[in-house]
Amino acid sequence: MFLTELFSRPVPRETPRYAVALRFVESLSPADRFDINVKPADFPRLAREMARRN
Repeated sequence: MFLTELFSRPVPRETPRYAVALRFVESLSPADRFDINVKPADFPRLAREMARRN
């Protein structure tokens, strides 16, 4: 068990704020995405930025 723990990567835990932000971004309609010029590949980055803001 020690070797497994030694070489395994820790599983990143999404903060609740990040999860909410990601759900919000994913819930945007295609028209809303077009208006703010956001592509699906940008969703994780955008959610991280939203979660960092207070």
